[in-house]
Amino acid sequence: MLARAFANDPAMSYIFPDPRDRAKRLPRLFALLFDADAPGLRLVTGDAQAATLWQRPGTPQASTMDLLRQAIPLVGALGFALPRAMRVGDALDAHAPPERHWYLHIAGVDPSQQGKGLGGASIRDGLARAAADGVPAYLETATESNVALYQSLGFAVTGEWHVPKGGPKFWSMLRAAD
Repeated sequence: MLARAFANDPAMSYIFPDPRDRAKRLPRLFALLFDADAPGLRLVTGDAQAATLWQRPGTPQASTMDLLRQAIPLVGALGFALPRAMRVGDALDAHAPPERHWYLHIAGVDPSQQGKGLGGASIRDGLARAAADGVPAYLETATESNVALYQSLGFAVTGEWHVPKGGPKFWSMLRAAD
């Protein structure tokens, strides 16, 4: 489902410029990301039509051993797109806020179900957890049409920036602690 949701995402289109290669690689990449976010909060509708993946405040950087364990599957998922994916990842890391926050890493809705409120409901569930912890929530999006949705959920744009070397534009957004 996440692969379908991100099939035309500007960041994924930058990482995997060829649509056929993107369609082939995204399911494996999202499976890895889904597993990597297990220590956080994974909210998935019962019918798997929408999902949000959240990283907890203070989530430590992966250890060298964790990186080594993930290296082979990650290289397999990314292939020759690894340098572009690393540019995106480095840019995301560079723009993350310094304060403790819940990080909305991934939010996606199956294209056939978009516009029905599933994504907003899943995001609100994660925001309730952030509010219970008394910390802000942060995200970034490369899809301009998503900015209004996130603003309707209380996020404010804190920055606009581009991934270096011809990468996509991103909007950093923060929702203050309740």
